[in-house]
Amino acid sequence: MNNNPYAWIEESLQTIHRADWYRSVKTIHSSPGAKVILSGHEVINFASNDYLGLAADERLKQAAINAIQEHGTGSTGSRLLSGHRELHRELEQMLSSTKQTEDAVVFSSGYLANLGAITAIVGKRDLILSDHYNHSSLKNGAILSGAKVIEYPHCDIAQLTEKLYQQRQNYRRCLIITDSVFSMDGDLCPLPELLDIAEEFSCMLLIDEAHATGVMGKTGAGCAEYFSCTGRELIQIGTLSKALGSLGGYVAGSNALIDFLRNRAPSWIYTTALSPADTAAALAALKIVQQEPERRQQLWQNVNYLKQLIKEHLPHLKLLPTESPILCLQLPDAATALTAAQHLKEAGIFAPAIRPPTVSTSRIRISIMANHERGHIDQLVDALKAMQV
Repeated sequence: MNNNPYAWIEESLQTIHRADWYRSVKTIHSSPGAKVILSGHEVINFASNDYLGLAADERLKQAAINAIQEHGTGSTGSRLLSGHRELHRELEQMLSSTKQTEDAVVFSSGYLANLGAITAIVGKRDLILSDHYNHSSLKNGAILSGAKVIEYPHCDIAQLTEKLYQQRQNYRRCLIITDSVFSMDGDLCPLPELLDIAEEFSCMLLIDEAHATGVMGKTGAGCAEYFSCTGRELIQIGTLSKALGSLGGYVAGSNALIDFLRNRAPSWIYTTALSPADTAAALAALKIVQQEPERRQQLWQNVNYLKQLIKEHLPHLKLLPTESPILCLQLPDAATALTAAQHLKEAGIFAPAIRPPTVSTSRIRISIMANHERGHIDQLVDALKAMQV
């Protein structure tokens, strides 16, 4: 018996290596964009969630600089105690206007928004139904809440309905939680059907719009807008760190919900407020999303162009079903995915291998941005053609 209580860590790392599940960071030595310097080499970037190309936009940079000059670099404490700025409220009002909800509250990350909201609204006497493919923040929020958690098969309305028939009457409250755009697959939740089921069984519905905000819908308001469900009662959570090019998260919903979260969400009450720079950058991004719809239009032109090329030139590769700027090519195992990612990198393409336990099947994940040029997409397809899988 090994008496070192930390010996298991090395053993677990060895297991991770043997399964080809080991991960390490890759250093980027440039600003965000369609091309980046990765480990000293210029590559075309298909690994970013910066869907609208705003993370390096000069207007966001200047907004952040101005906020630092006026408010300093940090918020110095939680908003209830010492850290509230009028800038935070301005961002919340802009978010609720964009989402067409009564109010919104800003958290220091999207992960914290999910943890805070879920643990505040359900507890030990309650039930959570969770999509099997949900993001870690949704799953961990459900666990931390202490509620009974039941997973239903991915986007399976029939199974969800059956589980509600079996279980709903045994619990005080019920919460259905789901991503709206699934980050490692690119497909969408069946939001209209989920809303109907939530009404039928007297459930709350929480959707994570992290990969939908700024991207989906006529004005970029997200999947609620995309599915023409704006105005229906639900809890909308999202992030400021993807299409909005900043950092932070939010919850949007009714006045009563947001007021309740300000009093009961622990990851909002006990966390230092979002920095002035991040807050101002996100606010600038929301304004650009409203004023420049052509960015979103260009994004979707790029998505459709790549889908067309894959269909015409790469019929042997399995493209997972997608209705978003996330395109995933399924591969047989983790080792093949790692080899494919390395081949792409050598061809000047940065597209990561996604492996278990993050996903059930290994894949190459491709994220499209508005500032990708057609030549970038052509080069990606050429590299995929040459890939031996």
